Amino acid sequence: MALQLKSVSIGDGPRWVADGFRAFTKKPLALGLLLMIFLAASTLVTAVLPLVGSLLQLMALPLLSLGYMVATQSALLGGPVHPGQFFEPLRTDAPRRRALLVLCGSYGVLAFAILALCAWVSGDVLTRWQALFAQGEPTSAQIEALFGEPGVTQAMWLLAGLVSALSLPYWFAPALVHWGRQGVGQSLFSSTLALWRNKAAFTAFVLTWVAVVVAASMLLSAALAAFGAARFLALLLMPVALLLSAVFYVSQLFAFNDIFGAAAPAAEEPAGPAGPAGPADRPG
Repeated sequence: MALQLKSVSIGDGPRWVADGFRAFTKKPLALGLLLMIFLAASTLVTAVLPLVGSLLQLMALPLLSLGYMVATQSALLGGPVHPGQFFEPLRTDAPRRRALLVLCGSYGVLAFAILALCAWVSGDVLTRWQALFAQGEPTSAQIEALFGEPGVTQAMWLLAGLVSALSLPYWFAPALVHWGRQGVGQSLFSSTLALWRNKAAFTAFVLTWVAVVVAASMLLSAALAAFGAARFLALLLMPVALLLSAVFYVSQLFAFNDIFGAAAPAAEEPAGPAGPAGPADRPG
């Protein structure tokens, strides 16, 4: 079936989130471990090669997103979920492999440039934030003083705006290369057009995720307070954040399926330049 750009309704955004949670329950341990393995590997590379490692970590983010879509599709079809699925898209034909590598490289360079610009505007507040915590538990006055410095607020708004702008063309681009066999330029254009045409659904998608994160934080805080264990809140927020991040990556497959057609399993990919195969099974 040829790749087609479809319009979806605003109600599809929250449904993608719900579908993500339902799909995650099919292989929760495996899908959760994928993110932990990625973070552990990228942290190790960054520790060994600080500057180069940071750039490589940013370059790998498009493969993280696509790898999760491949793994989720496999889970929906009753197949395995494993870290090798991050590299599965690179084991296809040479044109798609080159296009994916170009996407990864360009995304990494642009993201690195954005971070460098924001660090310059803020006086490298992130590095000083890390140094402050390395010295021990900082006081609220120290934190407020750090983030009250001139340029910090501007840098935060600049970071949010530039990262959002960068995300638009790269959101679906790796999947469009992998399943749609599109080139670099076409995939970036198609991704941008898809998000713009379906901006109401994606706004609802993002707002739903914001609501989920806020609700999870409030529930965890209330539960710990009820048991007199509020001091463990900071310790438990990290695993909850990792869990929700994994589900977020899982949920992206459903947006792709609804807008472009269902992602095809590797064994069923067409030999020619066609789009994804028939519809994927929706969990639940």
